[in-house]
Amino acid sequence: QSGRALFAKNVDHVVPIASITKLMTAMVVIDARLPLDEQIVISESDKDLLKGTRSRLRIGTELTRRELLQLALMASENRAAEALTRVFPGGTSAFVAAMNQKAVELGMWRTRFVDGTGLSSDNVSTAQDLTKMVAGAYHYPLIREFTTDSGMTIRLANGRTMNYSNSNRLVNNREWQIGLSKTGYISEAGRCLVMQAQVAGRKL
Repeated sequence: QSGRALFAKNVDHVVPIASITKLMTAMVVIDARLPLDEQIVISESDKDLLKGTRSRLRIGTELTRRELLQLALMASENRAAEALTRVFPGGTSAFVAAMNQKAVELGMWRTRFVDGTGLSSDNVSTAQDLTKMVAGAYHYPLIREFTTDSGMTIRLANGRTMNYSNSNRLVNNREWQIGLSKTGYISEAGRCLVMQAQVAGRKL
């Protein structure tokens, strides 16, 4: 809470951050005060043509902005994050500009975003900057809630349901008191994790 580092290594090394990006995506969506109950349809343009990752969200699936935000944060669902950026006022370019502006506001001087999913290895940051992003994201109750949910069920228009789980299994471990969490993976970044948790009686 004081901002003091207890352990540090290569904290200013600029590296790809994969889906940790989605914490910034969520802050931009919430800051814009867009209606969370608005229905958004997954389109062809939400497909991942960069890495070729698959998604259980089929083209034509209609979900609320709130559901897409929860899927992006909890299950790291890429099509959900892409749809959120696509329907932003001004489109994807305006969304990315807002991400980079938010990074400046948080003092993340060595961070750059080019998309809202984290699939691009050009989304880069440092460990030091990411602590600032986690601290900033922690002020959003919805982000705290969605990133620590153990799972969710979405109901499709045809009546079918789909179950999703949190990409960080530690949220299911009662020995961990996690306040915020986000995982990420692309080959260029390796396996990534940021968390805010209570350890030995203090928040870290």
